[in-house]
Amino acid sequence: MSQNSRTMTLADLRSQRWFGAEGQPGNHKSYRTKQMGYTSEDFQGKPVVGIINTWSDLNSCHTHFPQRVEEVKRGIWQAGGFPVELPALSVGETYVRPSTLIYRNLLAMETEEILRSHPLDGAVLMGGCDKTTPGLLMGAASMDIPVIYVPAGSMLSGHFRGQRNLGTGSSTWKALADFRAGKSDEQTWRAFGEGTARSPGTCNTMGTASTMTALADVLGMTLPGASSIPAVDSTHSQMASNAGRRIVEMVWEDLKPSRIMTRSSFLNAVAADMALSGSTNSLIHLIAMARRLDLELDLNDFAAASGKVPVLCNLQPSGQYLMEDFYYAGGLRALLRNIDQHLDLSCRNVTGGTLGEAIVDAETYEDDVIRPVSNPVYPSGGLVVIRGNLAPRGAVLKRAAAHADLLQHTGPAVVFVNFKDMLARIDDPDLEVTKDSVLVLQDAGPVGAPGMPEWGMLPIPKKLLEQGVRDMVRISDARMSGTSYGTCVLHVCPESRVGGPLALVQNGDLIRLDATNSTLDLLVPEDELSRRRALWTPPPPHYGRGYGALFSEHVLQADDGCDLDFLARTGNTPDPEARFS
Repeated sequence: MSQNSRTMTLADLRSQRWFGAEGQPGNHKSYRTKQMGYTSEDFQGKPVVGIINTWSDLNSCHTHFPQRVEEVKRGIWQAGGFPVELPALSVGETYVRPSTLIYRNLLAMETEEILRSHPLDGAVLMGGCDKTTPGLLMGAASMDIPVIYVPAGSMLSGHFRGQRNLGTGSSTWKALADFRAGKSDEQTWRAFGEGTARSPGTCNTMGTASTMTALADVLGMTLPGASSIPAVDSTHSQMASNAGRRIVEMVWEDLKPSRIMTRSSFLNAVAADMALSGSTNSLIHLIAMARRLDLELDLNDFAAASGKVPVLCNLQPSGQYLMEDFYYAGGLRALLRNIDQHLDLSCRNVTGGTLGEAIVDAETYEDDVIRPVSNPVYPSGGLVVIRGNLAPRGAVLKRAAAHADLLQHTGPAVVFVNFKDMLARIDDPDLEVTKDSVLVLQDAGPVGAPGMPEWGMLPIPKKLLEQGVRDMVRISDARMSGTSYGTCVLHVCPESRVGGPLALVQNGDLIRLDATNSTLDLLVPEDELSRRRALWTPPPPHYGRGYGALFSEHVLQADDGCDLDFLARTGNTPDPEARFS
């Protein structure tokens, strides 16, 4: 970077309010830094760059982050910056209960306040596992200092007893169904699962983690194409060091998230989401991220893209292949090149260049993995927004991962009033259910569950599994894993816990799903619904104190991104001065 490209001087840097202050305040910061073994030459006159690290011993996706942090630091030092590592909440999908969505907002709040309260001029955000990507970017957007995102990368493809291309989640859900149907023993089922998770990194399917890192890439917040690199590939280490070098330049250029993430870049992300057949969770996260920048993005934007952009990414759970295959077939840049007619190529990214410049030389090396527009996996977007009297504010269906015969279906409801009720009765041989029934789960939304867990792929009743049934229409106000599949209508809004129509459904009620016309209706007369509504009373709250109570009192509904209402807006938050420290 030439001196002419700098827009910031040393005096402009935030860190200088701490380290460059005159008298005792600045001296105090200086000698306490030396207490840690640094010299004046290490940090004086340099941008201070935070590395916000979501590593923990209970986040298997981020196992390799200690090494990646050192590689990021190397890049920062080489570019003339001063790196400082700052740990943040590690929202690991596998172990966090009751739901990681609750803690996405806590991570976002923590990230914003870490960036604000410390002497940082910019930051590298280290994430990947599902909620870490939106959580980090939401917080960084609210603070709005230069940041660059380093995605964790996906794990290796799964192998088991000669079977290849086994997807974490997508393949294991099928193995679980066979186990519950009595077609395999427990030892085989467990060994199969171990075969699908063979290395550090996020799920190797186009699940939520890969979807959200890809969309962060489309938004311009990663080095172009960084999201496609497998976690253990040597180019991932190189990308980490390159990101470290680039963030120092971004500080001098004052290249902030608000200058990169615009409404146009979010619409690019929505279009890419459709081509990827991305996770249904992406709708919630993208809306929440956009609102942090005071940008309007809603379900209508997703519905519009769904009608125009075909699915070109042939990855599980909507296709055949895995993330490793995607990378070696050309990765995200190749996919974006194939849908460039649906993109605003003038949008900027962290390099300072444009999306068009980032993909101009992209090539596809395996056109069954990344399909051309002339041969799509699915002719329209993988996700479809559903509305009707059962979901007046919307719901979502992963159309490309559903059984085609069920996309237009009418059947009687089998209602579970909550998750515990479902677990207790789903395999009861006396459960009155057939393959034509519609399984309905209530009380699983943002307030209800609490935290809108990934319960939306309700299990098929055991007695139907034994008959060979592998898909049914399932409806809930829950989410589902991005690795999941099936005819699952999710995010029904407003949720049942706050009195949405889903709370009024009773056993035997006919429900009509018409995905072709994007409708979902409860076929019950309005006067009967009014009678039920008058008798309905909300369940008592789950929490009496703590973060759970804060979340429940302030969380927005799914169509508004499930952020906390007092965070989902812009406003003036004082930037601390050195004299207050």
